[in-house]
Amino acid sequence: MEAKFSTMTKKSPNELAKILAYILGRRPDEFGLVPDSAGYVKIKELIKALNEEEGWRYVRKAHLEEVRLTLPNAPIEIEDNLIRARDRSHLPPLEAAADLPKLLYTCIRRKAYPFVATRGIMKSEGDVILCADLQTAERIGRRIDRTPVTLTVQVQKSLQKRVRYFTGDGNLYTAAFIPAGCFTGPPLPREKPDLAPPTDMVPAAPKKPGSYTIEIEPNGAIGRSGRKKEPPWKKNRKRDNKRHDKPPWRR
Repeated sequence: MEAKFSTMTKKSPNELAKILAYILGRRPDEFGLVPDSAGYVKIKELIKALNEEEGWRYVRKAHLEEVRLTLPNAPIEIEDNLIRARDRSHLPPLEAAADLPKLLYTCIRRKAYPFVATRGIMKSEGDVILCADLQTAERIGRRIDRTPVTLTVQVQKSLQKRVRYFTGDGNLYTAAFIPAGCFTGPPLPREKPDLAPPTDMVPAAPKKPGSYTIEIEPNGAIGRSGRKKEPPWKKNRKRDNKRHDKPPWRR
């Protein structure tokens, strides 16, 4: 059963109160929401779900407060950042799931995928929400990431590792943790290798004043880099010139 509402740009508090009573008090699963044991859902999650519906994309927390404060018999209760229906008599209780499908689906943030692939699926707050159909899982996933990663959970494998599932109506399921190895997903992104620059591109270390490098020549001679070595014939010529330049009386 699906609820259909007017597509006006903005609704009255009474109209908003009706859809809130339906979502929070009867069929939160239709909107991808799972109330806690006290019937509360996070206001930000409710607003994200409402904003996906035509005609309700304008709703913000101030509109929820308007319903609570202006209507004499407001159908909602707000406590800090949580909201629930005042009448929860038609809300299915959250119980241990007995008849589970073979596969369940959930979505995570793309940047968290490398961590989740090795450590398992978990949430910093609350439980992991899983869906029996892929479309609902992707719809919920787009609330946390524009391009979420979809994971397929093998239920039988997870049960063998003592994972416990809970459900209120059989469409959405929750679990505290899904261990690694119990789900599959797309290939992990490849890590970019650290490419070292070619040796001829590495700049030489600057020389300190007064320093030099010792080099060993092929013939075993030791010389200093950075200085041109004179050939033997040039040394001999200089030595001869020095002899000829001496005055006769000095020879």
